[in-house]
Amino acid sequence: MLHTVIEKNSYQDSIVLMLLTNYLETLDGVNNVQVMMGTPANKDIFKTGGLATDELEAATPNDMVVVLDVDNEDLIDDVVKKAKVYLDEQSNGSDDENSGEERVKTWDKALEVAKDAPVALISVPGVYAASEVEKALDAGKNVFCFSDNVTIEDEARLKQMAHEKGLLLMGPDCGTGIANGLPLAFANRVRKGSIGIVGASGTGIQEVTAIIHKMGEGVTNAIGTGGRDLKAQVQGITFKDSIALLDQDPDVKVIVAISKPPAKEVRDDAVDLLRAAKKPVVAIFLGEKPEAHEKGLYRAYTLEETAKIAVGLLHGQEPTGNEDVAVKVPDVKLQPQQKYIKGYYSGGTLAYEAATLMNNTLGLHAKNGVDGSILKKDGYEVLDLGDDVFTQGRPHPMIDATKRKEMMVSAGQDPETAAILLDIVLGYGTTDDMAGDLKDTIIKVKADAKAEGRELPVIATIVGTDMDPQDYSQQQRTLAEAGVIICENNAQAVKTALAIVGHPVEETPLPILPEKPSNVKMPAVSDKLKEMLTATRFLNIGLESFAEAINESGGSAVQFDWKPIAGGNVELQKALLFLNKVDLKVGV
Repeated sequence: MLHTVIEKNSYQDSIVLMLLTNYLETLDGVNNVQVMMGTPANKDIFKTGGLATDELEAATPNDMVVVLDVDNEDLIDDVVKKAKVYLDEQSNGSDDENSGEERVKTWDKALEVAKDAPVALISVPGVYAASEVEKALDAGKNVFCFSDNVTIEDEARLKQMAHEKGLLLMGPDCGTGIANGLPLAFANRVRKGSIGIVGASGTGIQEVTAIIHKMGEGVTNAIGTGGRDLKAQVQGITFKDSIALLDQDPDVKVIVAISKPPAKEVRDDAVDLLRAAKKPVVAIFLGEKPEAHEKGLYRAYTLEETAKIAVGLLHGQEPTGNEDVAVKVPDVKLQPQQKYIKGYYSGGTLAYEAATLMNNTLGLHAKNGVDGSILKKDGYEVLDLGDDVFTQGRPHPMIDATKRKEMMVSAGQDPETAAILLDIVLGYGTTDDMAGDLKDTIIKVKADAKAEGRELPVIATIVGTDMDPQDYSQQQRTLAEAGVIICENNAQAVKTALAIVGHPVEETPLPILPEKPSNVKMPAVSDKLKEMLTATRFLNIGLESFAEAINESGGSAVQFDWKPIAGGNVELQKALLFLNKVDLKVGV
């Protein structure tokens, strides 16, 4: 039976509420439960999940809503009490960790206390994000926007606004970055060095920076653009401004550019600008198989190759064609019916890389799937479990392994499955022990297959470094104890799976063609934009864990404990923003 509890004017962060939902689901007597703020979008999720009630309609965006399915009504008060204790513990834990640090509750105070912070991190619900980004840009801040569900029209408008102000808007839906060696959002800890990165992909940046770190080099800045930046509607505004910034950064010796497939005209403009760089450039457009390098502009096929070419160039060495290490094929005896590889990824770019390698090597000619399916052809399957279709109302798979475990069990029961691919992404913002969360399921899947006379290899890669908050070596040991084949990076993991099914990837060295002239001149960048290069202080609006990551890494972050104004009414918020701008102009 469904019961609804509405806590009026009790704003909580969405990730905290997702984790609270997971906790409440474990309580005895709870058949189903969902805890979210009462926004229109969240009400739709309640309905989709079979938890719609008449009382739900009375909730406002500032109200926390708990919908419970319990058979015994006596449990309701106990569940609500435990929910409040959980939230109090989260709040108290944060206060302890940030004792003595600066916290503000209004924009006016934030801009006063953080006037010397050149970058604002924004991680508020997407319905409010555009207005908050606009406020930060109007205040002269470069913006890193983690929030998603911003319209592409707002993204294009705000990025053009940032460009005209001489600022940078990273995102929306920007998952990771490094500013002056400091981690932003879902980032790994890597040593500071002489490679600068711009990427329209989050885990693509993480994979490349982690490999660079493992090779003994480092990254000074990694600028995320958000995944839609190179679409025709946005025209690569952030991507191109970032290239100019890195080219004029005295600490950057090599530039790396990473993107999933862009719009053709935007790609051509970006490549022309890369040719104008004074520094050597490595570019990877995932999904494209390059046919040649150009002198000064080198092309990569995998993220592993991208990192290794960049490190080679840092040492004055051009690509040799041996950047991708040949895999060692494990001794696995498959049954005749075992033909298909299944990939279950928490990182969208890693899923895309896996799909590309499989598609090209196997000659599948498969088009991108839908609903989180990057590849789905015959029995082959590669899923991005971080896609919206899998994360509505539940945490991202870097935090919560539930959906991935379900997929693995299902794949293991399929007698035609030949191998399962997984990624374990470490760093800030992810769970403390993903390998531990997956271990029992991996053991069960392999044991169940063995009981049916099948050997089922599970192949994994760990995206991370020895400097990450998690214990990298312990993650390796946990996977090894579960019988996992562990590879150094995602490209090697996919190639291992392909070799097991009898389709090894053939490596062909690329020729290096003469330098091609550029049709454009590298634009100068503003002093405001250059402040990003030496940033040590940040304004963090939203998820407190992002401020903690900066503070733990030697930077300083002012925490803005944001809550929606105007009762969460988006139209009223837009009107207030407009009136505030008019007042500012009148004041001038």
